[in-house]
Amino acid sequence: MKKITTSYILWAIGLITPISGLHRLYNGQIVTGVIWMCTLGLFKVGQLVDVFLIPSMVEEYNAKAQARLGVAPDGSPLPESNPVTLIVTGDLQERLRMRLLQAAAARGGKLSVTQGVMATGADFERVENVLNDMFKRGYVSITNDPDSGIVIYDFHEL
Repeated sequence: MKKITTSYILWAIGLITPISGLHRLYNGQIVTGVIWMCTLGLFKVGQLVDVFLIPSMVEEYNAKAQARLGVAPDGSPLPESNPVTLIVTGDLQERLRMRLLQAAAARGGKLSVTQGVMATGADFERVENVLNDMFKRGYVSITNDPDSGIVIYDFHEL
């Protein structure tokens, strides 16, 4: 854990010597620390402004360090998260494909990704992937709306 007192000491060193930005390097802000060093603390103006920013710099650094270590701000360990993987089976894929076909049939055989999302409730990426798969298999063709330029999937057999 970084300490505010240490940051202020490093800040003061930068104020009285030509080595500015040590407090920024100490708090993990490498890029701005190097900029401060090369420009004498942004011509000492940035160095003076930092006197008010140091507490938030230290707090931000400590919060990131605690998150990396898996510790909550109160010091208790964070609960372990077990990522959930969603596997789309062929059955779910087929149901989505059928709902897209029904939506296209209701719209004269033409469907955009947004219309597919609205009709199925699935997310944009999944709808677009299914429609592109249908395009690759030759079930649909892709055109653009002449007015808006939106990609339209044209179902030939509907």
